[in-house]
Amino acid sequence: MKNGKNTYTESEIQVLEGLEPVRKRPGMYIGSTSSRGLHHLVWEIVDNSIDEAMNGYADQIDIIVRRDNRVTVIDNGRGIPVGIHPQTGKSTVETVLTVLHAGGKFGGKGYKVSGGLHGVGLSVVNALSEELVAEVKKEGKMYRQTYHRGVPEGPLKIVGEISPEISGTTITFKPDPEIFTETTEFDYDVLQSRIRELAFLNKGIKLTLTDERTNRREEFHYEGGIAEFVLFLNKNRNVLHSPIYMHDQREGIDVEIAIQYHDEFSTNLYSFANNIHTHEGGTHEVGFKTGLTRVINDYARKNNLLKENEENLTGDDVREGLTAIISVKIPEPQFEGQTKTKLGNSEAKTITESLFSEHFSTFLDENPSVAKKIIEKAVLASRAREAARKARELTRRKNALEVSSLPGKLADCSSRDASISELYIVEGDSAGGSAKQGRDRNFQAILPLRGKILNVEKARLDKILSNEEIRAMITALGTGIGDELDITKARYHKIIIMTDADVDGAHIRTLLLTFFYRHMRTLVENGFIYIAQPPLYRISQGKKVLYAYKESELEKVKKSLQGKGEIEIQRYKGLGEMDPEQLWETTMNPKNRILLRVHLEDAMEADQIFDTLMGDRVEPRRDFIHDHAHYVRNLDV
Repeated sequence: MKNGKNTYTESEIQVLEGLEPVRKRPGMYIGSTSSRGLHHLVWEIVDNSIDEAMNGYADQIDIIVRRDNRVTVIDNGRGIPVGIHPQTGKSTVETVLTVLHAGGKFGGKGYKVSGGLHGVGLSVVNALSEELVAEVKKEGKMYRQTYHRGVPEGPLKIVGEISPEISGTTITFKPDPEIFTETTEFDYDVLQSRIRELAFLNKGIKLTLTDERTNRREEFHYEGGIAEFVLFLNKNRNVLHSPIYMHDQREGIDVEIAIQYHDEFSTNLYSFANNIHTHEGGTHEVGFKTGLTRVINDYARKNNLLKENEENLTGDDVREGLTAIISVKIPEPQFEGQTKTKLGNSEAKTITESLFSEHFSTFLDENPSVAKKIIEKAVLASRAREAARKARELTRRKNALEVSSLPGKLADCSSRDASISELYIVEGDSAGGSAKQGRDRNFQAILPLRGKILNVEKARLDKILSNEEIRAMITALGTGIGDELDITKARYHKIIIMTDADVDGAHIRTLLLTFFYRHMRTLVENGFIYIAQPPLYRISQGKKVLYAYKESELEKVKKSLQGKGEIEIQRYKGLGEMDPEQLWETTMNPKNRILLRVHLEDAMEADQIFDTLMGDRVEPRRDFIHDHAHYVRNLDV
């Protein structure tokens, strides 16, 4: 794969503007200075190495987390050009590291295809690092330059001789704690997930991840590429056939698609453009969906698998139980949408639809037994959809202000301003009673649930919508569900799950999260879902009352009260043990309460965990519990 014939020189690096704004407004360049922004630094450097690999000049990338939280990224590509840059008069390495928008991705000569932030990557990482060391192996020499907060210690220097056969770039950086005030510690699982994804998307490239803090090392290398990706995503499911894979290109656009159906009801469709996960979809995804629906309907009609009086199958019908990866490589990607993760190139739709349709149509003709399984599943989905349509009517409310159509058990708030309104979903009648009495009626609504809701991982939509507890939730929220969900109609911008701090409470919380993840994911993505943290202990000494939310807090409180009189400790087994005042003070009062917001950082990881814990197969669940048992400290917590 590695091929050193193409030159990569100073003239291919174009300079657009200086570096000063980055330290002043880091969020503009990396999204945030939280843990997410911290990890973004790694992706910027790794993306540069992947660009070398995508264009045929590298086949190995090593990522190392050092003991002091420095990160080193090594590739065996061509090495950043080292000569004097004609526009800046400095070495091209220094130009790339100190000038925003200086990179080989603008003129079209350096790279045919690229991901990353369009050349801003290295300079942004440099500006936001306490220290960064760049090493380049090129033309028989080793070059090095060290920077502190974006300022070079000195010019690029030759520090050794090497074999002319060896080339590549090594970047080591230490994030600046002045910028990343929340954390400078890298999370192995976050790194692992994205690096594995990149290995799947770029078949044949070897990526390694080493964590010197824990001596953990993994290698990711998939000759099967995205065909292996769908196998990985479906590893805990009963699949209907082997992965169907196609790879073709037209008009400079490279299209790779892998699909596999399973016997469950969820759809797991992930699309990428130039290795960037297009969370919001885009033209390539639309092209795939259109092609899939048309080819399946054409085949079903041609082979009499749909009755004459039956309507055509819809997109939802043909995607039930589908896991799909769509990956396009495109020379000039146009990203749109709220988070710039939606592909906008119109030609990508036409080409993806056309290429996929041709390949998929041929596959169905050549594999009639697989075709029949896929179509039978879609026909069953179509019949269930009609039943679900009837059930859905029961959950619709004519108007958010018509209180008469709200569920009877809901104790609504008086505010009609959704942005300040909160809905507490509470387990059990006794806790619901305390919550209703203790709440602030102005902006807090209470919806008590009886017992455990339906496990939506094992049920079709029609069955889900006929469940009384779920219907009450959907009606109270007012948004609708699934594809019809309209977040602007949400009656509350905080939906807070409040369950007991025991095993049953944890199970109910997981069932609710599964429902929101599968059928109201937009609410999760927009940060509307929260988990309340009731205290575990009430500690009293005379008239003094304190609460502890963790075991460690209990120990601290006990130490602080030692020698000052008798201490009484009450362990709360359930919310119902608290009177309304205690529940308000500890768990519902915005001044004191602890709420955990549910994030959807990694949809694939979440999907697999829900499938493992809530699906039909026992073996993967047993393995998960076995692998994670050592994290458990107190089963009642």
